[in-house]
Amino acid sequence: MDPEQRRKRKRIGRLYSHGHYLSLRSLIVCFSFFIFLLFLYVERFSIGSASFRPVLRASTTLSLLSSSTSSSILDSLTKKSLPLRVDDRVVFPDHVLLMVSSRITEGQDLQCVYYDFSNSSSEILGVQPVLSTDQYDAFRSIVRCPLPPENHSAAGIDLRRQQSSEVGEYDWSVRANQTAHWWEKVAYEAVLDANTAVVFVKGLNLRPHKISDQTQLSCHFGFDNWGRDEGFVLTTEAVSASQEVVRCLLPRSIRNNPERAQGIRVTVGHANADSDADADATARPPMPSVAKIYSYKSDAEKRNQHKHELCVCTMLWNQAPALREWIMYHAWLGVERWFIYDNNSDDGIEEAIQELQLGNYNVTRQSWPWIKTQEAGFSHCALRAKYECKWLGFFDVDEFFYLPKQFRHPKGDGIPGKNSLKAMVANLSSSPNIAEIRTVCHSFGPSGLSKPPPHGVTVGYTCRLQSPERHKSIVRPDLLDISLLNVVHHFQLREGFKNLNVPESTAVINHYKYQVWETFKAKFHRRVATYVVDWKKDQNKGSKDRAPGLGTEAIEPPNWRLRFCEVWDTGLRDFVLAYLADPATGLVPWERPLQ
Repeated sequence: MDPEQRRKRKRIGRLYSHGHYLSLRSLIVCFSFFIFLLFLYVERFSIGSASFRPVLRASTTLSLLSSSTSSSILDSLTKKSLPLRVDDRVVFPDHVLLMVSSRITEGQDLQCVYYDFSNSSSEILGVQPVLSTDQYDAFRSIVRCPLPPENHSAAGIDLRRQQSSEVGEYDWSVRANQTAHWWEKVAYEAVLDANTAVVFVKGLNLRPHKISDQTQLSCHFGFDNWGRDEGFVLTTEAVSASQEVVRCLLPRSIRNNPERAQGIRVTVGHANADSDADADATARPPMPSVAKIYSYKSDAEKRNQHKHELCVCTMLWNQAPALREWIMYHAWLGVERWFIYDNNSDDGIEEAIQELQLGNYNVTRQSWPWIKTQEAGFSHCALRAKYECKWLGFFDVDEFFYLPKQFRHPKGDGIPGKNSLKAMVANLSSSPNIAEIRTVCHSFGPSGLSKPPPHGVTVGYTCRLQSPERHKSIVRPDLLDISLLNVVHHFQLREGFKNLNVPESTAVINHYKYQVWETFKAKFHRRVATYVVDWKKDQNKGSKDRAPGLGTEAIEPPNWRLRFCEVWDTGLRDFVLAYLADPATGLVPWERPLQ
């Protein structure tokens, strides 16, 4: 090839490379401009002559781009370019919860930054590492920070993440607002249910265990409030209220276009006054709110879902070691789906659930950072399971169903009792009026042990109190009262439906309540139920929710290992060892081999 031909080919190559570069750059510029337009776009919600014009946020933009292609593109962009944005702060007794409107990936070096807003300079008081991070829902993450220095506000806490190994290179959070809410007075969650919004709120002081007068309450819809009521532009009336759950009608514009509810903030306030006596109540602003509506699915999509016959919901704190036995055993009884509400665990529960998922157990974890909200959490779970499950059980990870008749009569060559719990509830699915199945609980004690039993609680604990304590329920989530009122052990049912008490000869729950002291004392940290007094408080000492004679200190009482032993009950232990244990090794399915 002569020199002239080589020069021509080089010139053509340069032109091609330059053109390719321009095309790629143009594509990026066009796409960036498209994203910019979406951020500026203003949605309109009209009600009669009024109009609702919320400004789009980053999270709202993400919800609009709902296709898998757009989502994947945005995910790759946001992980690198969008800074953290702290939308809300909630102050708990031992930490501050930051709600961040973006996903937080593992391995990010996050720090809590504390500002002093007492003067115009906004000086930094200090920096501390975060306590923990978690994914809250499809659009938000939560970050837990230590409490601020004494006499300083939690509203001054923001985030930053280190961008590289070089000291001083940080990506700072966007200061969206500078407010903080106390955990005992805030609307903390909201869910769409048909033509209503169900709002979970602390601080209304509604009657415990009773349905309240909803006519005094209303719901407020908007985008941002930051502790004031100016951001709420739509108001509807409440149709039910109980404990921490208020259900309101949706505004007409949202009913007509429910997909537009994505990212809307909801709270609860007092209804308009009809008399002078109500004037003081209505003068109060709506409750502060961190509750936003996300993860919308149409009613048609929900109804077309395959329904599991039997699901289970529980709320726990630091009980990861108990999950394996509890889930594997009840899967054998026929449970198909588990909803785990994690109330601030820090004992590796994510890894425990991931291991079970890899074993084809249908388990999902819901981060539930709201302390003392077990009843509300169960109401929330009932809404989630309504279109997924025919029956939904509510019991704890130390409670195990035992079906004496089924376990004693082998059928053919199979293991007796397999799927027996599922079969029991399935037989009642066609009942015209049964919506709840109640099973009594027998409370087991330490049974002479001083260390956790290696084969698990079903084999290790064999001595219990003679009389049953309480009961637990399996309910039809689609037949619950609209108030979703529950007292942990059972729910309020729709009018015309009733519960069925299962005879002890058919089914009973072994409640391994009083385990070895090493395990039991962990419960002293706090109780998850809203209306159950913590053991450390000197109240209601005669309640069945307390261990008799235990007092208010986490100090092992004399002869703890011999307490609560009135009847030796080895039924479940004998069955597990006879039918579920490996004949060669003696190991039960959930027991790990010695290394």
